[in-house]
Amino acid sequence: MSQGPRSGLAAVSSALLAMSRHLEVRDVLKTIVASARELLDAQYAALGVPDDHGGFAQFVVDGVSDAQWKAIGPLPRQHGILAAMLHETRPERFADVREDPRFEGWPTAHPDMVDFLGMPIRDGEETIGALFLANKLRPTGRRPSPPAGTGAEDGCGFTQEDEELLGILAQHAAIALTNARLYERSRELTIAEERSRLAHELHDAVSQKLFSLRLTAQAAAALVDRAPARAKGELQQVAALAAEAVDELRAAVVELRPAALDEDGLIATLRNQTQVLDRAHAARVTFVGNGFRALPAAQEEALLRVAQEALHNALRHSAADHVEVSVQRRGCGAVLSVTDDGSGFDPKAVRRAGRHLGLVSMRDRANGVGGTLTVESEPGKGTTIEMEVPGG
Repeated sequence: MSQGPRSGLAAVSSALLAMSRHLEVRDVLKTIVASARELLDAQYAALGVPDDHGGFAQFVVDGVSDAQWKAIGPLPRQHGILAAMLHETRPERFADVREDPRFEGWPTAHPDMVDFLGMPIRDGEETIGALFLANKLRPTGRRPSPPAGTGAEDGCGFTQEDEELLGILAQHAAIALTNARLYERSRELTIAEERSRLAHELHDAVSQKLFSLRLTAQAAAALVDRAPARAKGELQQVAALAAEAVDELRAAVVELRPAALDEDGLIATLRNQTQVLDRAHAARVTFVGNGFRALPAAQEEALLRVAQEALHNALRHSAADHVEVSVQRRGCGAVLSVTDDGSGFDPKAVRRAGRHLGLVSMRDRANGVGGTLTVESEPGKGTTIEMEVPGG
C-alpha cells in the first residue's frame, strides 16, 4: 500500500462496509467489483459467477462503458485464464497476460489488457466466483522500477501486497455473496408463501360468491313464470354477485401479478396498483408520491410488499371509505404511509389475542432492509402504517 498502512486499511474497511450494505446478489457483485478496482487502482475489473454449463450465470464489469460492453458481445465462456480462476485455488498474477500459454485472445471490441491479477472467490471447498483485475494504473503512464521486496520485481504492475489485499477482499466477498444468495432464497420462499395465502383467500372468497350466485340464479329461474317481479329482483342480485366476484378476482390478480419494479420503478408500480384497487373496491384508494429518488432494489421491494399488505388489511377489514398511500423522500431514504379512515383497532389488544393482521411480516420486511415500521390506530379513528427506509 503505497500510501501507508492506515490509508490501506481505511480503503479495505470502506470496501467491506460497502459490500455489507446490499442484499441483492446483483448489487453485491457490482459493489465487489467496484471496490476491488478502486482498492487496487486498476483500469478494469470483472467478477464472474459460473453456471453449470461451461459459461457464466453472471459476469459484472467495472471500467468498461455500456457501449463498449454491448460491442464486446455475449458473456465469455469458461476458458483460458477465466477457467483457471474457477478451477484452481490459487491466484494468478502476470506482467502480460497475453504471454500466458492459456491466453486465447479476446473479441474485437474488447479493451487491450496487459498486467493481470486474478483471484478465486471460495466458499469452503467450492469456488463460487472469480475476480479479475487488469492494467494497474500509474500516475506517469509508465511502468516504474519496482521497489525491492514488494513482489513486483517480475515487472507486473500488481504487487504481492495487491494480491494479499485482493485475497482479503475475496474472503469477505464470499461471505457477502453467500448471504445475498440466502436472502434471495428466503425472499423467494416468502413470496411463495404469500402466493399460497392469496390462492386460499381467492378460493374461499370467489367460491362463496359463485355458490351464492348459482343459488340466486336457480331461484330466479324458478320464479320467471309465476312471479316475474320477484324473478327480476333475483336477477338483479345475480348481477351484483357477479360484479363482486369480478372485484375479488381483480384484487387478487393485482396481488399475485409480479410487480414490474425493474421496468417501472416503485412509484409507477404503486400508482398502477392503487388505481386498479380503486376501481375494484367501494372505498376510494388514492396515491401520492413526491420527491422520490431510486432506492436499492431490496428496499423498494420491501416498501411495495408492505404497501400491499397494509392495503389488503384496510380494504378487507377496516370498512374504510378512503385509503391513501403516499411515498415521500426523507433524507437519503424514503417513508411509505398507508392511511385509512376505517374502524381502526387497538394494536395491543391485537397482539394479546394472537392476531397480527400481517404486522409481524411487515415488521420483518422493514427490519430486513434496515428500516422501521410504526403502527398508529385506535378503535373508530382509522389506521396509519408507516415504514421508513434509510436509502443506499
